[in-house]
Amino acid sequence: MFKRGDGRSPLELRTLNIQMGYLKYPEGSCLIEAGNTRIVCSATVDNRVPHWLKDINQGWVTAEYGMLPGSTQERVVRPTMRSSGRIYELQRMIGRALRASIDLTALGQRTILIDCDVLQADGGTRTLSVTGAFCALYAASQFLLSRSFITSQPMNSIVAGVSVGVIEGEIMLDLTYEEDSRAEVDMNTFMNEKLELVEIQGTAEGKAFPCEALQEMVEVAKKGISHIIQIQKSVLQME
Repeated sequence: MFKRGDGRSPLELRTLNIQMGYLKYPEGSCLIEAGNTRIVCSATVDNRVPHWLKDINQGWVTAEYGMLPGSTQERVVRPTMRSSGRIYELQRMIGRALRASIDLTALGQRTILIDCDVLQADGGTRTLSVTGAFCALYAASQFLLSRSFITSQPMNSIVAGVSVGVIEGEIMLDLTYEEDSRAEVDMNTFMNEKLELVEIQGTAEGKAFPCEALQEMVEVAKKGISHIIQIQKSVLQME
Protein backbone atom coordinates (compact mmCIF):
# COMPACT_ATOMS: atom_id res chain seq x y z
CA MET A 1 0.00 0.00 0.00
CA PHE A 2 1.35 3.42 -1.00
CA LYS A 3 2.04 5.71 1.96
CA ARG A 4 1.53 9.41 1.30
CA GLY A 5 4.41 11.70 2.22
CA ASP A 6 2.18 14.15 4.11
CA GLY A 7 0.34 11.44 6.06
CA ARG A 8 -3.05 11.94 4.36
CA SER A 9 -5.46 9.11 3.70
CA PRO A 10 -5.91 8.21 -0.01
CA LEU A 11 -9.13 10.21 -0.44
CA GLU A 12 -8.19 13.18 1.76
CA LEU A 13 -7.70 16.70 0.39
CA ARG A 14 -4.81 18.88 1.41
CA THR A 15 -5.77 21.76 3.72
CA LEU A 16 -7.11 24.49 1.43
CA ASN A 17 -6.80 28.18 2.31
CA ILE A 18 -8.07 31.09 0.21
CA GLN A 19 -7.17 34.65 1.22
CA MET A 20 -9.31 37.17 -0.63
CA GLY A 21 -8.15 40.69 -1.52
CA TYR A 22 -4.50 39.63 -1.59
CA LEU A 23 -3.56 42.34 -4.10
CA LYS A 24 -4.47 46.01 -3.80
CA TYR A 25 -5.05 47.06 -7.40
CA PRO A 26 -7.03 44.38 -9.33
CA GLU A 27 -10.81 44.38 -8.97
CA GLY A 28 -10.59 40.82 -7.64
CA SER A 29 -7.71 38.79 -6.21
CA CYS A 30 -6.78 35.97 -3.86
CA LEU A 31 -3.93 33.83 -2.61
CA ILE A 32 -4.85 30.15 -2.76
CA GLU A 33 -2.80 27.53 -0.91
CA ALA A 34 -3.02 23.74 -0.73
CA GLY A 35 -0.13 21.96 0.95
CA ASN A 36 3.04 23.49 -0.48
CA THR A 37 1.37 24.88 -3.62
CA ARG A 38 0.70 28.62 -3.54
CA ILE A 39 -0.83 30.68 -6.35
CA VAL A 40 -1.85 34.32 -6.64
CA CYS A 41 -4.96 34.78 -8.79
CA SER A 42 -6.20 38.18 -9.92
CA ALA A 43 -9.03 39.53 -12.06
CA THR A 44 -8.64 42.89 -13.78
CA VAL A 45 -11.48 44.67 -15.58
CA ASP A 46 -10.75 46.17 -19.00
CA ASN A 47 -13.50 48.21 -20.66
CA ARG A 48 -12.67 46.77 -24.06
CA VAL A 49 -13.35 43.50 -25.82
CA PRO A 50 -11.43 41.51 -28.47
CA HIS A 51 -11.98 42.77 -32.01
CA TRP A 52 -14.19 39.80 -32.93
CA LEU A 53 -16.68 40.84 -30.21
CA LYS A 54 -16.85 44.49 -31.19
CA ASP A 55 -20.41 45.80 -31.63
CA ILE A 56 -21.79 42.61 -30.04
CA ASN A 57 -23.38 43.00 -26.62
CA GLN A 58 -21.09 40.48 -24.97
CA GLY A 59 -18.05 40.55 -22.72
CA TRP A 60 -15.11 38.17 -22.48
CA VAL A 61 -13.00 36.35 -19.89
CA THR A 62 -9.45 35.33 -20.71
CA ALA A 63 -6.56 33.98 -18.64
CA GLU A 64 -2.80 34.01 -18.35
CA TYR A 65 -0.75 31.53 -16.30
CA GLY A 66 2.88 31.54 -15.27
CA MET A 67 5.32 29.97 -12.85
CA LEU A 68 7.79 32.27 -11.11
CA PRO A 69 11.50 31.37 -11.36
CA GLY A 70 11.74 30.17 -7.73
CA SER A 71 8.49 28.21 -7.73
CA THR A 72 10.12 24.80 -8.29
CA GLN A 73 13.31 23.01 -7.20
CA GLU A 74 14.97 23.80 -10.52
CA ARG A 75 14.63 27.43 -11.54
CA VAL A 76 11.88 28.04 -14.06
CA VAL A 77 12.75 30.39 -16.91
CA ARG A 78 10.87 33.63 -16.44
CA PRO A 79 7.78 33.81 -18.71
CA THR A 80 8.14 35.81 -21.93
CA MET A 81 5.68 37.06 -24.49
CA ARG A 82 6.10 33.76 -26.37
CA SER A 83 4.55 31.14 -24.11
CA SER A 84 5.41 27.46 -24.37
CA GLY A 85 2.82 25.05 -25.75
CA ARG A 86 2.08 23.75 -22.24
CA ILE A 87 1.56 27.25 -20.83
CA TYR A 88 -0.64 28.25 -23.76
CA GLU A 89 -2.77 25.12 -23.29
CA LEU A 90 -3.12 25.84 -19.55
CA GLN A 91 -4.18 29.41 -20.21
CA ARG A 92 -6.84 28.29 -22.66
CA MET A 93 -8.10 25.66 -20.22
CA ILE A 94 -8.42 28.18 -17.37
CA GLY A 95 -10.30 30.57 -19.64
CA ARG A 96 -12.68 27.84 -20.86
CA ALA A 97 -13.46 26.71 -17.31
CA LEU A 98 -14.20 30.24 -16.13
CA ARG A 99 -16.35 31.12 -19.14
CA ALA A 100 -18.53 28.13 -18.19
CA SER A 101 -19.33 29.94 -14.93
CA ILE A 102 -20.41 33.33 -16.26
CA ASP A 103 -23.06 34.94 -18.46
CA LEU A 104 -20.86 36.91 -20.83
CA THR A 105 -23.76 39.03 -22.11
CA ALA A 106 -24.29 40.37 -18.57
CA LEU A 107 -20.73 41.78 -18.61
CA GLY A 108 -21.48 44.20 -21.42
CA GLN A 109 -18.62 45.39 -23.63
CA ARG A 110 -15.76 44.60 -21.24
CA THR A 111 -13.13 41.94 -20.65
CA ILE A 112 -12.02 40.44 -17.35
CA LEU A 113 -8.35 39.46 -17.51
CA ILE A 114 -7.38 36.60 -15.19
CA ASP A 115 -3.77 36.15 -14.05
CA CYS A 116 -2.62 33.01 -12.23
CA ASP A 117 0.95 33.30 -10.95
CA VAL A 118 2.44 30.24 -9.25
CA LEU A 119 4.60 31.27 -6.29
CA GLN A 120 5.39 27.69 -5.28
CA ALA A 121 4.48 24.45 -7.03
CA ASP A 122 3.92 21.06 -5.43
CA GLY A 123 1.19 19.53 -7.57
CA GLY A 124 -2.29 20.73 -8.52
CA THR A 125 -1.29 24.07 -10.02
CA ARG A 126 -3.88 23.93 -12.83
CA THR A 127 -6.76 22.81 -10.61
CA LEU A 128 -5.92 25.35 -7.91
CA SER A 129 -5.55 28.05 -10.57
CA VAL A 130 -9.13 27.48 -11.71
CA THR A 131 -10.43 27.28 -8.12
CA GLY A 132 -8.68 30.50 -7.11
CA ALA A 133 -9.39 32.28 -10.39
CA PHE A 134 -13.10 31.70 -9.92
CA CYS A 135 -12.89 33.45 -6.55
CA ALA A 136 -11.04 36.41 -8.08
CA LEU A 137 -13.55 36.55 -10.96
CA TYR A 138 -16.47 36.52 -8.54
CA ALA A 139 -14.90 39.38 -6.56
CA ALA A 140 -14.47 41.38 -9.77
CA SER A 141 -18.12 40.82 -10.68
CA GLN A 142 -19.14 42.04 -7.22
CA PHE A 143 -17.04 45.16 -7.79
CA LEU A 144 -18.84 45.84 -11.08
CA LEU A 145 -22.22 45.39 -9.38
CA SER A 146 -21.32 47.63 -6.45
CA ARG A 147 -20.37 50.45 -8.85
CA SER A 148 -23.51 49.88 -10.97
CA PHE A 149 -21.37 49.17 -14.02
CA ILE A 150 -23.55 46.09 -14.55
CA THR A 151 -27.13 45.57 -13.41
CA SER A 152 -27.23 41.83 -12.63
CA GLN A 153 -24.89 39.21 -11.26
CA PRO A 154 -23.15 37.59 -14.24
CA MET A 155 -21.81 34.58 -12.33
CA ASN A 156 -24.18 31.65 -12.80
CA SER A 157 -22.21 28.76 -11.31
CA ILE A 158 -19.20 28.04 -9.13
CA VAL A 159 -16.32 26.21 -10.79
CA ALA A 160 -13.58 24.27 -9.01
CA GLY A 161 -11.04 21.59 -9.85
CA VAL A 162 -9.12 18.75 -8.21
CA SER A 163 -6.60 16.13 -9.29
CA VAL A 164 -7.12 12.39 -8.97
CA GLY A 165 -4.60 9.65 -9.66
CA VAL A 166 -3.90 5.95 -9.35
CA ILE A 167 -0.73 4.96 -7.50
CA GLU A 168 0.15 1.29 -6.99
CA GLY A 169 -3.39 0.42 -8.01
CA GLU A 170 -5.08 2.72 -5.47
CA ILE A 171 -7.03 5.90 -6.20
CA MET A 172 -5.59 9.04 -4.60
CA LEU A 173 -7.17 12.50 -4.35
CA ASP A 174 -5.36 15.84 -4.67
CA LEU A 175 -1.87 14.71 -5.71
CA THR A 176 1.39 16.34 -4.70
CA TYR A 177 4.19 16.61 -7.25
CA GLU A 178 5.90 13.48 -5.91
CA GLU A 179 2.64 11.53 -6.19
CA ASP A 180 1.83 12.90 -9.62
CA SER A 181 5.25 11.94 -10.97
CA ARG A 182 4.77 8.28 -10.03
CA ALA A 183 1.03 7.93 -10.81
CA GLU A 184 -0.11 5.19 -13.19
CA VAL A 185 -3.15 7.31 -14.07
CA ASP A 186 -3.27 11.09 -13.72
CA MET A 187 -6.50 13.08 -14.10
CA ASN A 188 -7.57 16.69 -13.54
CA THR A 189 -11.30 17.19 -13.11
CA PHE A 190 -13.25 20.46 -13.16
CA MET A 191 -16.92 20.68 -12.14
CA ASN A 192 -19.61 23.22 -11.39
CA GLU A 193 -21.81 23.53 -8.31
CA LYS A 194 -24.17 20.86 -9.64
CA LEU A 195 -21.14 18.53 -9.86
CA GLU A 196 -21.47 18.47 -13.64
CA LEU A 197 -18.26 18.13 -15.63
CA VAL A 198 -16.84 21.35 -17.05
CA GLU A 199 -13.59 19.78 -18.25
CA ILE A 200 -11.69 16.55 -17.67
CA GLN A 201 -8.06 15.84 -18.55
CA GLY A 202 -6.74 12.34 -17.95
CA THR A 203 -4.01 10.05 -19.19
CA ALA A 204 -2.57 6.62 -18.54
CA GLU A 205 1.15 6.45 -17.83
CA GLY A 206 2.57 3.32 -19.43
CA LYS A 207 -0.53 1.16 -19.74
CA ALA A 208 -4.25 1.55 -20.39
CA PHE A 209 -6.87 1.53 -17.64
CA PRO A 210 -10.50 0.33 -17.73
CA CYS A 211 -13.50 2.63 -18.16
CA GLU A 212 -14.82 1.45 -14.80
CA ALA A 213 -11.76 2.99 -13.14
CA LEU A 214 -12.49 6.30 -14.88
CA GLN A 215 -16.00 6.39 -13.45
CA GLU A 216 -14.68 5.57 -9.98
CA MET A 217 -12.14 8.39 -10.23
CA VAL A 218 -14.84 10.85 -11.29
CA GLU A 219 -16.89 9.89 -8.22
CA VAL A 220 -13.87 10.50 -5.98
CA ALA A 221 -13.33 13.88 -7.68
CA LYS A 222 -16.99 14.77 -7.05
CA LYS A 223 -16.57 14.37 -3.30
CA GLY A 224 -13.40 16.45 -3.31
CA ILE A 225 -14.87 19.24 -5.44
CA SER A 226 -18.03 19.33 -3.33
CA HIS A 227 -15.87 20.10 -0.29
CA ILE A 228 -13.80 22.68 -2.19
CA ILE A 229 -16.95 24.48 -3.35
CA GLN A 230 -18.12 24.77 0.25
CA ILE A 231 -14.83 26.51 1.08
CA GLN A 232 -15.24 28.85 -1.90
CA LYS A 233 -18.76 29.71 -0.77
CA SER A 234 -17.54 30.43 2.73
CA VAL A 235 -14.70 32.79 1.75
CA LEU A 236 -16.91 34.55 -0.83
CA GLN A 237 -19.81 34.80 1.62
CA MET A 238 -22.16 33.28 -0.90
CA GLU A 239 -25.55 32.02 0.20
